Amino acid sequence: MAPPPRDNAGGWRSISIAPFERELALAVIDNDGVHALVFPCRRALDGWINARTLENIDVYPTHWREWTQNA
Repeated sequence: MAPPPRDNAGGWRSISIAPFERELALAVIDNDGVHALVFPCRRALDGWINARTLENIDVYPTHWREWTQNA
């Protein structure tokens, strides 16, 4: 399994400092390794939501960066 992105490598930052009220790209680790989600997310008080659908998502991200269309 690949290691999580290093802080600031490619703009990635530690999930512990992820801001609220902004669209973010999230990096997650799953059975296939490390990858970025293909949709923007927002941090909520109780976890994460899909910024497009506003539905809660069950993810445990390791890193975040600003969302761009090419995130």
